[in-house]
Amino acid sequence: MILSSILIYPIKSTAGLDVPSARIEPRGFCDDRRWMIVDAEGGALTGRELSRMVLIQATPGPGLMHLDAPSMPAIDVAMPTDNAERMSVVVWGDTVDSVRIGERADAWLSEFLARPVRLVGMDARSVRHVDPPPREQADEFSFADGYPFLAISQASLDYLNAKLASPIPMRRFRPNLVVSGCGPHAEDQWERIRIGTVPFDVVKDSVRCVFTTVDPELGQRDPSGEPLRTLKTYRRSADGITFGMNLIGDHIEVH
Repeated sequence: MILSSILIYPIKSTAGLDVPSARIEPRGFCDDRRWMIVDAEGGALTGRELSRMVLIQATPGPGLMHLDAPSMPAIDVAMPTDNAERMSVVVWGDTVDSVRIGERADAWLSEFLARPVRLVGMDARSVRHVDPPPREQADEFSFADGYPFLAISQASLDYLNAKLASPIPMRRFRPNLVVSGCGPHAEDQWERIRIGTVPFDVVKDSVRCVFTTVDPELGQRDPSGEPLRTLKTYRRSADGITFGMNLIGDHIEVH
């Protein structure tokens, strides 16, 4: 088996970045879902409700973030300083002390999404733990849904695409790690894997939602309800429709 892709999603629910390498930190890959768009009350907003979020491309750089989206002027926004305004936000029932990025980013995102929003980020003071803890230690993670990493085999997608009238890209499932050289859904049986010198615990299957029906090129839901419509014919479990596995890793660089 080989690791064929590494992807990060700097702002939760926005476009992914395919990167050649990534550093693992206690919360997951560096710059992966460390920022999030929220409403005025601090509630998380995702592509489940706002499909257009997938059209936003966020690229972190030294001390700034580059934002780009269709029909919008690209902008660079500075990362917050130590005395920046803080905001309590809620994501999947977790309350997280976050830092506001600034009014310029808020205005740009609000215009594109056609509703008032704010952009917040995690800094050293922001803490969120995996709950319930699958390991002895209290593992941290980012603004991700439930775990630091998601892995999917290329064969799993190929098997699905063979059943679909129109093939879909891996980006529909928003993995961090894509593995080639194994059979379809071989990842279901993994308990612990190693990529290079980095060990990962495979802790839970990934239950999929309506977000998988959002076309990353159009920012719209698939009117046919795919791929969920087909997945429910062979990937339904007691927990729901599953595709891919959630992982927790040690803190080393992955190539």
